[in-house]
Amino acid sequence: MQEKLAPFMVLLAALLWGTTGTAQALAPEAAHPVVIGAVRLALGGIPLFMIVLLLGKLNLSHWPVKETLLASLCMACYQPLFFSAVTMTGVAIGTVIAIGSAPILSGMIEWVFLKKSPGRVWWYSTVLSVMGCIMIFVNKESMNVNPYGIVMALGAGLSFACYTFVSGKLVGRHSPIVIVAVVFSISAVILSPLLFLYDLSWIKEGNGFAVSLHLGIVATGFAYFLFAKGLIHLPSSTAVTLALGEPLTAALLGVFLIGEHLALTSWIGIGFLLVGIGMLILNSEDRNIETDFFVSR
Repeated sequence: MQEKLAPFMVLLAALLWGTTGTAQALAPEAAHPVVIGAVRLALGGIPLFMIVLLLGKLNLSHWPVKETLLASLCMACYQPLFFSAVTMTGVAIGTVIAIGSAPILSGMIEWVFLKKSPGRVWWYSTVLSVMGCIMIFVNKESMNVNPYGIVMALGAGLSFACYTFVSGKLVGRHSPIVIVAVVFSISAVILSPLLFLYDLSWIKEGNGFAVSLHLGIVATGFAYFLFAKGLIHLPSSTAVTLALGEPLTAALLGVFLIGEHLALTSWIGIGFLLVGIGMLILNSEDRNIETDFFVSR
């Protein structure tokens, strides 16, 4: 049953991540995007860590220190890289490159380290999903091709791909909630100096407090817990492709809550994304998912 639910857990996590853009739009103007990223890690990881401690679930014996530090560093790097890319290149280009490159980079990582290359189903679904992602954002704003911003976006995509790959190994040894609690708490500590460089008074405002809680507890802590649970039964490259449900959610929330308008091209892109994600979900019902999605190198 958990194997069948795994892709839906990852997809639900992506849907929750997709609410971050709308939540940030509702935050006070004084809320800097980079600080929001640091705050969401702190509120997403530290409360979970406290819960894990109170429940006595934290067992440090035989703990994979290297993998944990690498996952924490990847998640800490993703936040400033992504927001810097968006600032330099704009939301559309930064999002497309960062999120769209992650599945390809994830497939390459598995090919290099696991000696496995993605099969046809993964390629078809990933190409459709990435094309859909590009089409959703292509008409959102004028293109601003900043080479440094593109490098930042690719760095964000690589950070997320590496985090997913390493987390896939961690969840095989420890409980997903413990992994998320430890990794995100360490990531929050790594980014904590940012909290002293920017104004945090906006958190005291009603909407600032509500947005912070949503981003931290719901869109980070709970979402990454679901993502980690799904990784137990899914290859990392498949999980990253399913995570492309994030821009789909962001686009639809922009239309129905923020009042944005999508062109016909963007609606077609949404269709491509739905088809690509649907292909992965339908094929994941096979119990031999690992051999379905990959062929030996």
